[in-house]
Amino acid sequence: MISELRGTSLREEDIGSGNVLTTEWRPKLDFAFDPGVAIGQFLQGLKEGKLLGRRCHQCGRTMIPPRMFCELCFRRNDEWVELKDTGRVNTFSVSYVNWDASRREKPQVPAVIEIDGASPGMGILHLLSEVGESVKEVMARVKVGTAVQAVWKPAAQREGSITDILYFRPLS
Repeated sequence: MISELRGTSLREEDIGSGNVLTTEWRPKLDFAFDPGVAIGQFLQGLKEGKLLGRRCHQCGRTMIPPRMFCELCFRRNDEWVELKDTGRVNTFSVSYVNWDASRREKPQVPAVIEIDGASPGMGILHLLSEVGESVKEVMARVKVGTAVQAVWKPAAQREGSITDILYFRPLS
């Protein structure tokens, strides 16, 4: 039985005195990231204040985030297209928890935004803002289908990152 197992706990002085062998592992975490053709062009577009997608002429889909091959047709996509920086809320959440599990005082509202000009169901995950400071206010302002528009960083501050869009705000 587990209750019969006994052992001796380590004490701080055991480690400090050298009575216990310890090792320290420091991994080398240098890396290089290559976004590839599709995401690389998408990120460059963000730096220029544009949302870029890829269109497949065979099935007619316009995809964002872009990909070089169509998952439905199994063929190379045909062209780059510039999309509007507007869209509609596909789904959203009201969160009072930060990424590190700490509590927020004001809610954060992540949402999937279906971008205008892209095929239905094609969108990006981003934050909504200017939607209220309580669940009640957010729920009164945001619904599935709410029209939104991107709020961009100033051009001089853009880096070619999804955070070049600060957030999406409701159009009405």
